[in-house]
Amino acid sequence: MWNGRRWRACAALGALWLCGVAGGADFRERLPQDEIIYFLLPDRFDNGDTANDRGGLRGGRLQTGFDPSDANFYHGGDLQGLLARLDYIQQMGATAIWLGPIFKNKPVQGTPGAEQAGYHGYWITDFTRVDPHFGNEDALRALVTAVHARGMKLYLDIVVNHTADVIAYRECPGGGCSYRSHADYPNTGHAYTPYIPKGEEHSKVPAWLNDPIYYHNRGNTTFEGESSLYGDFAGLDDLMTENPRVVQGFIDIYGAWIERFGIDGFRIDTARHVNPEFWQAFVPAMLAKARAKGIPNFHIFGEVSTAAVDVALLARYTRIDRLPAVLDFAFAAAVRRTIAGSDGTDILARLFADDVLYEGGENTALQLPTFVSNHDDGRFAFRVRAARPGISDAEVTKRVLLAHAMLMTLRGVPVIYYGDEQGFAGTGGYSEARQDMFPEHFNPIHPLYIRFSEMARIRNSQPALRHGHQVVRSSSPEPGLFAVSRIDPVDGRELLVAFNTSTSAIVARVQVNGGAQHFSSLHGQCDPEVIAPGSYRVAIAPLDYVVCATGGGG
Repeated sequence: MWNGRRWRACAALGALWLCGVAGGADFRERLPQDEIIYFLLPDRFDNGDTANDRGGLRGGRLQTGFDPSDANFYHGGDLQGLLARLDYIQQMGATAIWLGPIFKNKPVQGTPGAEQAGYHGYWITDFTRVDPHFGNEDALRALVTAVHARGMKLYLDIVVNHTADVIAYRECPGGGCSYRSHADYPNTGHAYTPYIPKGEEHSKVPAWLNDPIYYHNRGNTTFEGESSLYGDFAGLDDLMTENPRVVQGFIDIYGAWIERFGIDGFRIDTARHVNPEFWQAFVPAMLAKARAKGIPNFHIFGEVSTAAVDVALLARYTRIDRLPAVLDFAFAAAVRRTIAGSDGTDILARLFADDVLYEGGENTALQLPTFVSNHDDGRFAFRVRAARPGISDAEVTKRVLLAHAMLMTLRGVPVIYYGDEQGFAGTGGYSEARQDMFPEHFNPIHPLYIRFSEMARIRNSQPALRHGHQVVRSSSPEPGLFAVSRIDPVDGRELLVAFNTSTSAIVARVQVNGGAQHFSSLHGQCDPEVIAPGSYRVAIAPLDYVVCATGGGG
């Protein structure tokens, strides 16, 4: 079994994965907050097998979905390519991989002239198979085996809100049906008359998914009011997740992926668009499946997308829906506003003060995956350039590094979006933030890769940064100082992490625990001793940070 002594020995080396290799299955005992997650879309990561570029389909791009010249079509990345790049991911310090959906998708959908391909994985037709564009079940099994052999974990991105767009409505054969509410169409049948186009009657697997009775069939969501739960997401077939057959069907589907492959966690797409009762049944079933497979700390986190620093919205899904964790969109918004934008650092203080709203409070907040870039809203470098036209490349880099320093040292589970470590910026969200890594963007001496690796080593070597109670020490209504202490839950050792979000140097006094006397530097220049009991001096260059550690309990 995992034990504290072995953990700390590995952590002191900054190489938690060694514990997994040395201890067999011990990596399973790590808690979610012990991970650094690397998130990637397999189609855009690396092409290890060109034979599957067209997914075994014949014809042109509208039949196969393959067109590397179009950002909305398949480019050729696959599971074999990811397998070949595990060294690259692990050497940067990541301990878990979040893999974009790999289930079989409808290759192409959309109206004539506006077709797109399912390269991203969110247009599923067969929930039981790997999409042939990415490989097959043997390729996934080889990947899981290799990941686990390194003491790393693999999380799958799953979807239950919808399937690919197959169902059509007789009232609007061209698509684009507006939402019809329960008040206007209260009948027990359908607001629209659904039908399956000829040739697609058996396109979905399992077979029960082909019956329109298991869908809401109310037209496209406006993302407001009841339509958020019952409407089609941009035409995608919205499942009736309140139906017991659908609930059990998805428990069977995703439970089988745990049983067959030993997956370590699920990221849940569009979780906020599914009724709470579904999650209240689904989550305990998945955790039970995982425990039966010998996976005690299966990590489940839902997507509750928001552009606001709205902790109450996110917390609702941990309290009512009973999701164990949600992606921390509020953290992402706060960091963007303070580092890409020009808000004061007090927005960060308010963000963390609201951690009490989550079910389980601070302990749950420790398990929230945090991020600054993603595949829908864009990369942090793009956000900086959009907020600060004409900014120099050097300043963009400083702001990107400062954002990732917050990601790596503040509470939560850091998620690195593939390509950020290679300086990817993109030109917007969605397809404009999903560049190809292959073939030339796996440079282990890229300055950002090196700096991310250094941050990961600090995090992996310091229990306080993964498990520690976080105390906000200083914030301001203007850009400038933001400081927190992270307290080791075992020995009480204090780490002071202080950031400067302004373009002027800062020298300031920050409160620390009264017993703290001596400090050493983990990053930046740290004074060796306190000024007086409970008072410590920090000096931080513009757009930089320091990590200062006490020598003992404080």
